[in-house]
Amino acid sequence: MSTVLVIDDEEKIRTLLARIIGLEGYDVLQAQDAKTAWKRLESGDVDVIICDVKLPDANGVELCKKIKQEYPQSELIMLTAHGNIADGVQAIKNGAFDYITKGDDNDKVLPLISRAIEKAGLQKRVQQLEDKLDKRYSFSTIIGASHSVKEAVSLATKVSTTDATVLLLGETGTGKEVFAQAIHYNSKRKNNNFMAINCSAFGRELLESEIFGHKAGAFTGAMKDKRGLIEEADKGTLFLDEIGEMHIDLQSKLLRVLETSEFIKVGDIKSTKVSVRIIAATNRNLQTEIADGKFREDLFYRLNVFTILLPSLNERKEDIVPLAKYYAEQFAAKAGKHIKGLSEGFVRALQNHHWKGNIRELKNVMERALILEDTEYITVESLPFEMQNQSLATVQGNALSAFSLASVEKLHIQRVLNHTKGNKTEAARLLDIGLTTLYRKIEEYKL
Repeated sequence: MSTVLVIDDEEKIRTLLARIIGLEGYDVLQAQDAKTAWKRLESGDVDVIICDVKLPDANGVELCKKIKQEYPQSELIMLTAHGNIADGVQAIKNGAFDYITKGDDNDKVLPLISRAIEKAGLQKRVQQLEDKLDKRYSFSTIIGASHSVKEAVSLATKVSTTDATVLLLGETGTGKEVFAQAIHYNSKRKNNNFMAINCSAFGRELLESEIFGHKAGAFTGAMKDKRGLIEEADKGTLFLDEIGEMHIDLQSKLLRVLETSEFIKVGDIKSTKVSVRIIAATNRNLQTEIADGKFREDLFYRLNVFTILLPSLNERKEDIVPLAKYYAEQFAAKAGKHIKGLSEGFVRALQNHHWKGNIRELKNVMERALILEDTEYITVESLPFEMQNQSLATVQGNALSAFSLASVEKLHIQRVLNHTKGNKTEAARLLDIGLTTLYRKIEEYKL
């Protein structure tokens, strides 16, 4: 139910308005002066405020300005005396939704309130989306207790409040775009565009057009003008992923942007001015690329204003299980499954695996496991086959010889269980052993 606050020192008018509004199903609050009005506002969520211009302890027009500063999502309708429309006009300038003449426009009150409530509701939804966006890209959502991750988050948090160019270094899949988004959405540019492009995904000509845009007729197929990502990111942030893959001819154009905040579109003869923050990322050693003549040294020093090194997952083993649990909860919610946790064997397999694809690989493994898992705990059987083989190399923490009978037996039992999708009765039948024996083997090998 929407709430309306009526502020007027004239009791008859205040009571009449409250009754008219209340009969329409709105929750109505009353206040005879500014002091009481502030108490009403502090005690509850008010959607629309109807306020008299003349109050015993305040000027309604100035009060309107203060209320909009403190409660921007609430809408104000001013009550003006006959012949005092100037106050209403000034109130509009101070943020009021509209004004009505006291005593003469009672038939206009309800439609006006309805429109004001609609606007207030829209503002609330926008605010909720913004809050959700802020939470999604908050640095607190970056999971990791390791020193290397905490240090990277600390550096990113500090640089986010500035306009400094940032260079993110790390292997593929370490979360470079996640950090870039967090830096943008925690900066003063967060209300403007965050544009991202992978420089390795395009050829030279197409990448130039995508980043800098082009004029109609600049090349075959250019039927109309196109704004590039750098122009779309004006007053915001442009994230250039895998910048080490950018052709050296384009590097000079990017250098010009960093030095002058200007660029020239393909086929244009005049420059375009932009205010854009550049965040670049690469998994390459740019010093080596410079030595090989593949990367401009002057561009490197322009990008290398503030460098953040993101550790590989193998360098932060203590973060593997927390990340796995996070993705398990995330994918379980999407799939509508109830997962209590990860089995000991599953955790051991994750910790023993060499994560060449880093966090991206772990995320894919967890998504696959959630699709396959039918029990309340994620088990080894839900892992990719190569990871299952790795997990068989350890029994109760002691490595088995690849040639030992126990190792061969364990591998065979595991494969049969995978074939039967965990159906132990069927597995025992295929193995030609008793069900009790199978359970004993499962316990012995921690399957």
